[in-house]
Amino acid sequence: MGRMIEIDVGGAQRMGAYLAEPEGGKGPGFVLVQEIFGVNPTMKAHADLFAEEGYTVLVPDLFHRLERGVSLGYDKADFDKALGFLNRFDVDKGVADLGAAIAHLRSMPATAGKAGIAGFCLGGRMTYLVAARHSPDVAVAFYGGGIDAHIGEASRIRCPIQLHFGATDHLIPMDAVERIKASTAKLPNVKCFVYQGAGHGFYNHDRSDYHRPSAMVAHSRAVAALRAAMGPSYDLEALWDRHLDMEFATRDTDKTMATMVAKPYVNHVPTMTGGTGAAELRRFYANHFIPQMPKDTHMIPISRTVGTDRVIDEMIFCFTHDQEIDWMLPGIKPTGRKVEIPLIAVVNFRGSKLYHEHIYWDQASVLVQIGALDPKGLPVAGIETARKVVDETQPSNTLMARWKESAGR
Repeated sequence: MGRMIEIDVGGAQRMGAYLAEPEGGKGPGFVLVQEIFGVNPTMKAHADLFAEEGYTVLVPDLFHRLERGVSLGYDKADFDKALGFLNRFDVDKGVADLGAAIAHLRSMPATAGKAGIAGFCLGGRMTYLVAARHSPDVAVAFYGGGIDAHIGEASRIRCPIQLHFGATDHLIPMDAVERIKASTAKLPNVKCFVYQGAGHGFYNHDRSDYHRPSAMVAHSRAVAALRAAMGPSYDLEALWDRHLDMEFATRDTDKTMATMVAKPYVNHVPTMTGGTGAAELRRFYANHFIPQMPKDTHMIPISRTVGTDRVIDEMIFCFTHDQEIDWMLPGIKPTGRKVEIPLIAVVNFRGSKLYHEHIYWDQASVLVQIGALDPKGLPVAGIETARKVVDETQPSNTLMARWKESAGR
């Protein structure tokens, strides 16, 4: 998505930087600071991701004073090279270079005013120091090693800052994290997050320590901080409603796909149907979802929660099983029975486009309602599950034979 540019950092020095711009060509500025492996394909992919979120992103070549264009992988030979660069790196000059990058970013026509900073590993430490010594509008540091050695500078940070750490990080022991948390506990602009089961590099999808659940939560928290500090703002409800309209009313695959990012995915959790990537998802929508939606399909809204980067819809999903439904009841011939089930959609957005959907429902209730599962002796129910969601006065605990035994206790 991006291209390399050069930045004047003073003293006749020019620093290279990867630039990724959002769709539309303009957005709040965002400096993304490398790990010790340079501006490699992984860092460029991270920049492209945040450009999808609506930001004009710069990834400075932090080691340019040692060697221009460093781009390393994650095998032992490249790791040893990366350590060599780290051992010779001048942190204070690096902080000054990043300050110049923020200033350059703010002056660019592609930047909508404000500029934040985030970084990983070495970049996490540099992000913290830039927040203390310069004036970004927001800062996010992922597993920044060595922050505890500079904890005295925390009081100088005026912008909102997030610090993300893995609980099993072999390079940043938890006692260091605890010192950071204790030292910043009274600073309302500092938020510290620890991820269980996550090690060093947990956000990096190309490293062995990649921990996707932690990376997803950390990304959403980072985006929330960026949005709150400098925008942009999107009407996620309207975007989600448009997507639903293309699926259920217009029933147009191409228009449905146009509401989504370049590499989306959908997962109907009970049946594991959907698709990952545009080609597979288009195939799914065109052949197994949109044309296999019963004609009387309708949804009764129960609740809707709108967050920074996602919408959570709670509804009653209603239809008549008048055709084979690959995505919900694959391989089961039509029964002609009516079905009403509680359904939850967790919908994640990147910028103004839908990124993924996780759809949940009680498959046992569906099977009971079409007569494919005998509920006798099983802790499952049919249409009663939907009726209980709509009307809380419906009886509870009807499947608990021992419920009567606790009467009066």
